[in-house]
Amino acid sequence: MRRRRARGLPLRRATLPADRRRGRRNTPLVSPTPILIDCDPGHDDAIALLLALASPEVEILGVTSVAGNQTLDKTTANAIRVLEFAGRGDVPVAAGADRPLVREQSVASYVHGETGLDGPDLPPPQSEPVAQHAVDFLAEKIRNSERPVTLVPVGPLTNVALLLALHPDARPERIVLMGGAVAEGNVTPAAEFNIWCDPEAAARVFASGIDVTMIGLDVTHKALFTQAHIGRLAGRVGEMVTELLRFYDTFHRTVYNFDGSPIHDALAVAHVLNPELVGTLKRNVEIDTESELCRGRTVVDLWQRTDREPNAHVGVEVDSDGFLELLVERINSFQ
Repeated sequence: MRRRRARGLPLRRATLPADRRRGRRNTPLVSPTPILIDCDPGHDDAIALLLALASPEVEILGVTSVAGNQTLDKTTANAIRVLEFAGRGDVPVAAGADRPLVREQSVASYVHGETGLDGPDLPPPQSEPVAQHAVDFLAEKIRNSERPVTLVPVGPLTNVALLLALHPDARPERIVLMGGAVAEGNVTPAAEFNIWCDPEAAARVFASGIDVTMIGLDVTHKALFTQAHIGRLAGRVGEMVTELLRFYDTFHRTVYNFDGSPIHDALAVAHVLNPELVGTLKRNVEIDTESELCRGRTVVDLWQRTDREPNAHVGVEVDSDGFLELLVERINSFQ
């Protein structure tokens, strides 16, 4: 097992039953965790959705879309296309914010293409998003759930910040987000894309007092889905993921010289399924919303050099083999 971590730092892990540690699709020994996924599909978002759909450890209450990797109309359509392709068109999708709170909108067509899911020839969506705005949809689902809800945002945090502002009583039990980094940037030298897109929204989320886990580039870049993994994918959904990754790989090989692709957003979902896959440290995280050079940076007090209170569990270690095996297994479980 390859386990990569920051040296000399005590990690936070959870202990799960042996069958869940191995990632097998057995019936969970406990009730599935209710989750809401807020996303901006995006290749890795699409794979994150597929992982959640294939996992009995979670119950997907709904999916919300936000502008990010592409414009809102495209990310909303992409979420529906993926759900329908996987045979789960019953999962409701609500469209959310079409722009950041303050800054101008930016998209990542240079990574995800003009559709946001360039590569496979996915059918157009056969259904429409629900009439509710994503923020109201999230609030309603959280209020009406009989069990505490985990919110999994894997795009810019605009919808989540608006939820906290407009519905302060509708608070998820925890937020497991993909975004940020201790030491890396992927859209600027200092900032990761999701946080950089809407740093004001991110600042509100990290200051909310909710139990936040940050799955950032420090761990996602250490778990690359390689050609060897792609070669093991099977079935109709596996073929679709293969086409996604053929397109997605080109960017990562050209820009980073990576021997594969980081499936960023799927690692956040995987951490909900099995917390042992990512080791975390409870640290303070502040968001730079002012600096010209570092706007959007997640300033992590890794070595606790300030007196600021810890406000997030920060991913610093990843069981890359365990995560990638889980991903292959769950994708191949689709009929």
